[in-house]
Amino acid sequence: MSLTPDQIAEIEAARANPRPTLRAVSEGMEAHLYRAHQVLDHGLVRVIDYMGDDSAIVQAARVSYGAGTKHVQNDEGLIRYLMRHWHSTPFEMCEIKLHIKLPVFVARQWIRHRTANVNEYSARYSILDREFYIPEPSQLAAQSVINNQGRGEVLQGEEAARVLEILKSDAARSYDNYEAMLSQEGQAGLARELARMNLPMNIYTQWYWKTDLHNLFHFLRLRADAHAQYEIRVYAEQMARITADWVPLAYAAFEDYRMGGVTLSGKAIEVLKRRLAGQVVEQETSGMSKGEWREFMEVWG
Repeated sequence: MSLTPDQIAEIEAARANPRPTLRAVSEGMEAHLYRAHQVLDHGLVRVIDYMGDDSAIVQAARVSYGAGTKHVQNDEGLIRYLMRHWHSTPFEMCEIKLHIKLPVFVARQWIRHRTANVNEYSARYSILDREFYIPEPSQLAAQSVINNQGRGEVLQGEEAARVLEILKSDAARSYDNYEAMLSQEGQAGLARELARMNLPMNIYTQWYWKTDLHNLFHFLRLRADAHAQYEIRVYAEQMARITADWVPLAYAAFEDYRMGGVTLSGKAIEVLKRRLAGQVVEQETSGMSKGEWREFMEVWG
């Protein structure tokens, strides 16, 4: 993991000059503020700023729902009620701004989450660093034979070595050519905005990414899931650890109802009722497709 000298100076200056504030402060998040957490070989996640804490969620809910929440005895109970019944707007009262350094192919997957504000490093203005994501051998896997989006068996021996060498040599050669094409030392060269198009998808970029807690939870539910691609999942897992320290009550409810919970269709509920009544139900008589039945049996089989 590498930070620029300017970024290091910024972090040191910010942490050396703490200021008193009247705004809500999360002690758990303060411990993360500006600290860089390494992800993958050269990547990082660091908190730049945040707004709100568990109490901000509760305050927003009580303003919004008034007497409807008086039966809830404590903040934790109210937050769990909100999460259980999909009342999302109180969670939008909390926001987080992160500095993320990540491979370009992960960024292109990440940007599909459009409910965020993003400002990315500009390769039209600046020259990208010679930093590439090279997977650990344990992450070099063949294409899955049952999942078109997934990985199968890990490559072994000579095949693993061959693939690693291709990844390393292609990255080095493309960057050498990138440098050779750029304008330098009086030579006209090629504009940066054009020279960058020859770089591979495993080069690192970075951005500032700001979102609210509701949309962060949606990101984590998809990307911290065991089925998510490894390279984006490790970022989501680090962000989940930060979030757990930031809003522990909200994160515990999210973990219980979203990460650890299951959403059932009407057909699935009917099958459960029939099974509880002692009936034998197979896929053919369930009304579910083969895919739905497989997912149902993974949980309830």
